[in-house]
Amino acid sequence: MASAIVVGSAGRMGRLLMQALLESGDFDAVRGVDAGNVGELDTEAPAADLVVDFSHPSAVPHVAAYVRRTGAALVCGTTGLGEEELATLRDLGKEAPVVWSGNYSLGVAALRHATHLVSEALPGWDAEIVETHHNLKADAPSGTAKMLVAEVDPTGERPVVYGREGMVGARPAGEIGVHALRGGTVAGTHEVHFFGTDEEVCLTHRAASRQIFVTGAVAAAHRLLAKPAGFYTFDDLMFGA
Repeated sequence: MASAIVVGSAGRMGRLLMQALLESGDFDAVRGVDAGNVGELDTEAPAADLVVDFSHPSAVPHVAAYVRRTGAALVCGTTGLGEEELATLRDLGKEAPVVWSGNYSLGVAALRHATHLVSEALPGWDAEIVETHHNLKADAPSGTAKMLVAEVDPTGERPVVYGREGMVGARPAGEIGVHALRGGTVAGTHEVHFFGTDEEVCLTHRAASRQIFVTGAVAAAHRLLAKPAGFYTFDDLMFGA
């Protein structure tokens, strides 16, 4: 049996993750850490086999300190990370097994693959990405929307515009539009639109609840615990050899 620490355990995702880990039958101890005591990860929190973090970018230094101190495997689903935090997570892969993803849904993984294929098949078409989330989501655009941008433009060379306002003029060739909608209790909807002359292709994924992300994160955790140190993607764990 393994042990785990869930960072952000007082939040909705954190509570669901703690419950799912315990109900999986593979963890005999699951401890929660939240904003009030996250500093304990630096020096005091006891060693566990796994740490799961779906909290806030500010927790990354504490989580990193814990992983370096204990060698725990890390499943991170925190969004809104800057390049510095992502570099920290990649560097942790030298010491422990680490996976980060902006979305742990198998359906979204399929959407990303489909987006890449359609983008390659329809060069020159206009691409727009629309994401919708509940009114409590703090970051915009979503981590998943950013991942979809990377599928449309793997080189990162195309201009990206986040919403439009005023006399913006004709749409520049190659531009990717990204739009964030917020309201109600929407768990997450992502649409990728490709516009050609007289036709449109739209790829859509709708999450009915956060449970799909919890299920994917727990599945990734089980696979990560069997891996050597390294920085893994969700695709590596779920679809790799």
